[in-house]
Amino acid sequence: MALSPTRRHWDAGSSAPQIDKGAGIAECSGRTIFWHFQDMARSIPSYALYGEGAARAPGGFAHIETIAERSALHDWEIGVHRHDHFVQVLLVEEGHAAVLLDGADYALEGPGRVIIPAGAVHGFRFRQGTGGFVLTLSTDFSTRASGGADPLIAVLARGGVEALSFDTARRAFWLAREMLGLQQEWQEHDPLFMALAEALIRSVAAGGSSAGDARSDRRLERFRQLVEVHYRQHRDLDFYAGALGMTRRTLSRMTAASLGTSPMDVIHRRLALEAQRLLRFTNATAAQVAAELGFEDPSYFSRFYQRMTGRRPSREKMPTH
Repeated sequence: MALSPTRRHWDAGSSAPQIDKGAGIAECSGRTIFWHFQDMARSIPSYALYGEGAARAPGGFAHIETIAERSALHDWEIGVHRHDHFVQVLLVEEGHAAVLLDGADYALEGPGRVIIPAGAVHGFRFRQGTGGFVLTLSTDFSTRASGGADPLIAVLARGGVEALSFDTARRAFWLAREMLGLQQEWQEHDPLFMALAEALIRSVAAGGSSAGDARSDRRLERFRQLVEVHYRQHRDLDFYAGALGMTRRTLSRMTAASLGTSPMDVIHRRLALEAQRLLRFTNATAAQVAAELGFEDPSYFSRFYQRMTGRRPSREKMPTH
């Protein structure tokens, strides 16, 4: 079942189904319940594996390790970072993880999983002794999908936080242990390792794809991919419709039926999400973010951001203490 996000901090005195907002935080090193990241002062670090400097070449990369292997070296806290060319899967078998994923906070008790899409800003704080695994895969892993409607594409692109049922957890952690053992005899592009990784991700993916026309699903995923590539260029709807081989009206009908919104709103939401990442996790000014995202007029960007989020860009800066 899905876990609902909280914003910026946890209220230690409240509780909600499937979310431990009190005990887990108290046991995660005894620090303040407000999660501040001092390591984001100038930029959002980008890694293949956390703390190892520049990201590796993306093609065919795959790696699995235990949660303790890396987080124990950092006082059980993995600071804010992103993987520009990698998807990451966190599997919590037992214990507690406080998760920051694109500005939303989650509290996850094992067994559970977090799938982090490429480019998503995230960080973790674990209760000491938390057990589980971290799987890192280059984005070309999605080519294992059987087609555009394959749910593997959607789960890798959208990510999210989910609790795991007993049967799903048993299967997933068995696969993770097999992969960890296989990695001891690692050979690059090992087909068995990649097959186990695919089986693991398909096992922990929440539910199946929604019912509906498969062709429409494929075109919707293709539209999402086009938005991801071109959102900074402020392309008009004619560009997207032409690339998909449909009219603007057909594109609008497709997004309305599947997403309940217009295609332009999908594009604007993606722009607003990237702006939020840059405003919250770097020292960039609103004017610098506007320029980075292709807005010629900073005041127009400010109005756009407030319309999309309900907040002015200046209110997105994280507190310094």
